Amino acid sequence: MLEFVDSAKEAVSRITDDSTVLIGGFGNAGQPMELIDALLDSGATNLTVVNNNAGQADAGLALLIKERRVAKIICSFPRQSDSWHFDEAYRNGEIELELVPQGNLAERMRAAGAGIGAFFGPTGYGTELAEGKEVREIDGKHYVLEHPIRGDFALIKAYQADPYGNLRYRKTARNFGPVMATAAEHTIVQVDEVVEGCLDPENVVTPGIYTDTIVTIPTASGEKQRAEDAAVAAGQPKPCAPSAGQQN
Repeated sequence: MLEFVDSAKEAVSRITDDSTVLIGGFGNAGQPMELIDALLDSGATNLTVVNNNAGQADAGLALLIKERRVAKIICSFPRQSDSWHFDEAYRNGEIELELVPQGNLAERMRAAGAGIGAFFGPTGYGTELAEGKEVREIDGKHYVLEHPIRGDFALIKAYQADPYGNLRYRKTARNFGPVMATAAEHTIVQVDEVVEGCLDPENVVTPGIYTDTIVTIPTASGEKQRAEDAAVAAGQPKPCAPSAGQQN
């Protein structure tokens, strides 16, 4: 049943040791920082985390890895210039990595949400990523059998929710949020605001049937979205839009 809670701590209180947690975000875009911080404070450990990357710098998911709360990470992009906490944990043999190409990562979670048992995809055929997996030739092309990725919990960030749990995202911050919401047993969402009445159906990306817990946490990106919405409503250019002289 959908619930609205007052704090990030309360929102993540159900997450226990050994849980599989899907965490939205593409780098910092759409990463639910406040929910991750609350998960860190909760003390839950031995987690399996599914994310696009393995955290960066000293914030969010990177801190979970730094504190050795993550036993396994499933991601498509584990290394970047500031992923030093993952690098250290991996080299010390303190974290397991399952590397999944980005398209497969999204599709495996979509399959979980759609109730698909498994699917054949072409990515990874003939590489180490396909080792141990069933392969099949279909119409002259080779495919690799991929299984769904399901989560006990999903932590995602959206811009707005309505009282029915419908979600609107801000631009690219949407990224993995919609598929993670469908692939988890319990979806926890931080939003910048909860509106009165229903969201415009044309703006609903995640229907309320996929959301379970919602907490309101205003952020800087939400401030930008509200400024853009106000400008559009007033018939003015969006604050982020280039001027006429800059368009070329």
